Amino acid sequence: MRAYTSLVGHLLGSHPEIDGYYEMHQSYASAEDLARQARRYAEQHSLKPGGRYLFDKLLHNDYTLALEQLDPDRTIVLMALRPPESTLKSIVSLFARKPGNDPYANPTGAATYYIERLRALAAFGQQYPRRFHYFDAALIRTDTERVLAALGAWLQLGSPLAERYQSFARTGVAGAGDSSPAIASGRVIRAENPHPGIVLDAESLQRAQAAYQDCRRQLVECAAAALTA
Repeated sequence: MRAYTSLVGHLLGSHPEIDGYYEMHQSYASAEDLARQARRYAEQHSLKPGGRYLFDKLLHNDYTLALEQLDPDRTIVLMALRPPESTLKSIVSLFARKPGNDPYANPTGAATYYIERLRALAAFGQQYPRRFHYFDAALIRTDTERVLAALGAWLQLGSPLAERYQSFARTGVAGAGDSSPAIASGRVIRAENPHPGIVLDAESLQRAQAAYQDCRRQLVECAAAALTA
């Protein structure tokens, strides 16, 4: 969560060859799951005449991605990590605005999610070497042109990805992705929100930093291609 996945989804989903832009909350463990994804998406959206891909994002360990069950010619996996301090502050800020006592609304709960997710991603990278592409998530803001060029090449798109994107029916809807006003801007916002009111405890941040460095190293080593700062 909070690794600019909604922004990337909208940039990709605005391309004429790509349908989808939001989180569909399902696993992918068989070809039938890909068919189910397409059916579910088509129930609410019109598919593009020239569409070649259908986008989804998996942010939680609850959802399975079993690449050995999926045709490698039909499944392209993009993986991205955002460093812990900015990610944890963004998670806490988002969930602190929600009603109830959500565990992600405090630094300890956010760090627990972050570390567990990184460990799962590192294991995924080891299990499926050269079956995914990796990029540092922050580059989508700081080096947008280079990231979009790399994504276009990895996906073998017929035309370049643009830095401006469309708004869709579920843009900004909670549960589908980023619900902050920023996603409705239609453009890449360069400045990062520092979340000045949120303080992380040193122990949680240190554990998260160690997990981030270990996971990033493994993903870069195992990726078919990697774009780093």
